[in-house]
Amino acid sequence: MSDRTRRAIVMALVEGERTVGELADGLPVSQPAVSQHLKVLKHVGVVSDRAEGTRRIYRLNEAGVGALRDQLDLFWNRTMASFEQLMEEDS
Repeated sequence: MSDRTRRAIVMALVEGERTVGELADGLPVSQPAVSQHLKVLKHVGVVSDRAEGTRRIYRLNEAGVGALRDQLDLFWNRTMASFEQLMEEDS
């Protein structure tokens, strides 16, 4: 999620399902670039897709987003605990 384009794709998908073309229209990158970012997001489980005729419709994968949230919470909690410990040692 460190990539700005991937974050923008996720934020667009928060609003609802989108095709690659719809996502690319709102981003300053090409449609093939959006497809590559979606491939990565799909691989890690953050998005899923379904076929509708010749198009792919992308949406957020709730389980994948939940797992990502859990990882971020774990990271944040460990960071804050380390900070608190450091502050207590300096006191």
